Amino acid sequence: MYGQIRFERNPHLKTKPGIQDDLGFGRIFTDHMLVLDYEEGQGWHDPRIIPYAPLSYDPAAMIFHYGQAVFEGLKAFRTESGEIQIFRPDQNAKRLNRSSERLNMPPIDETFIVNAIQELVRVDADWVPSKQGASLYIRPFVIATEAGLGVRPSSRYSFVVIMSPVGAYYEEGLQPVKILVESHYARAVHGGTGGAKAAGNYAASLKAQVLAKEHDCAQVLWLDAIDKKSLEEVGSMNVFFKIGGEVITPSLSGSILEGITRKSIIHLLSDWGIPVTERRISIDEIVQAYENGTLEEAFGTGTAAVVSPIGSLLWQDTPMVINNGEIGELVHKLYDTITGIQYGRIADKHGWMVTC
Repeated sequence: MYGQIRFERNPHLKTKPGIQDDLGFGRIFTDHMLVLDYEEGQGWHDPRIIPYAPLSYDPAAMIFHYGQAVFEGLKAFRTESGEIQIFRPDQNAKRLNRSSERLNMPPIDETFIVNAIQELVRVDADWVPSKQGASLYIRPFVIATEAGLGVRPSSRYSFVVIMSPVGAYYEEGLQPVKILVESHYARAVHGGTGGAKAAGNYAASLKAQVLAKEHDCAQVLWLDAIDKKSLEEVGSMNVFFKIGGEVITPSLSGSILEGITRKSIIHLLSDWGIPVTERRISIDEIVQAYENGTLEEAFGTGTAAVVSPIGSLLWQDTPMVINNGEIGELVHKLYDTITGIQYGRIADKHGWMVTC
C-alpha cells in the first residue's frame, strides 16, 4: 500500500531530555517525521521517514487560504518492562478519515496509518520517556498543498506525522481545574465541522480561551451555538457529569468531537455497572443539580490530559464548586485504570494497546 516506506536517517541527532527535565507539552520534537504525498490522479504515494525539519510550501498553498487541515493526537507509552505501546491507534486512524471526509479530503488506508506510526515510533524509540506520567505525543495531520487561489478542494495534500515527548498537559497535574462556561462565543454548530478534528475549530476557540485565562480558568465549556443552554465539550476534552449516581455526557450531535478517551471511559463505566448515559444536557440542569446537592463529580476526558477533574464551573460570574473542589473517587478510579492500561500496570482486557 503506497509503496515501501523509505528511511532517511537524521545525521544530526538532538540531545534528548533527561528524566528530570521539564518536558512541558508540545515544546520538544523528535529527530524524524513521516511524510506521505497525494496528487489527484496518482493518489497517495512516496511514504518516507525523514529528518524532522521545516516543511516548504508555495505561498499560494491552499491550506494558508482556505483551511483544509485536520489532525489527530495519540500517545505512545513506555511500560515498566521497557516495552513501548500505543493507545488505540486504529481509532485515531478512523477518526482522521472521518475528519478528512467532512473537509472533502482524500482518505488514507487506516492499516497504513497505524503501521506507519508504529514504524516512526520504532525509529525514534529512544524518545519515549521512561519518567512516570510522561509519554510520547504523536501528531498526525493532513493539509492541502496545491498552489492556487479560488475556493475549492485542493488536488494535492500532505500527510505528516510528528512526535513530541510530553509531561502533563495541565501544569497542575491531576488536580481539579476551574472551567468557564462560555455563553457568548461559539465553537461549532450543527451541520458544521465540530464533529471533525479540524484545525479551524481550534482557531475559533482561541478568543474564548484567552477570556477563560483572564477569569483564572483552565478551559472553556462550550454551549450549543443556537440555544446557548445545551452543553457540548470543553476546549480540548469531552465532558462528563456524575449526578445522583448516574454519569451523563453530551450526546454526539455533529458539533461535538467523538473522543477516543470518551469512548474508552464509557466502555469502562459500563463494565463496572455504573449507569452512563449519552444525552442532551443543559447548563440549567447542572445548576439545578448543584443547588439540590446531586452534582457529585465532573470531569473532562481527552488524549492530552487523559482524565481531568473539574473542581468548579464559572457560570454567569458565579462559581459552582464541585465535590468541595477535590478529586472524586470515580475520577481517581478512571484515571488510574486508563493510565494503568497505558503503562502496562493493568491487564489490557479490551485489546486497546498496540505494541511497537
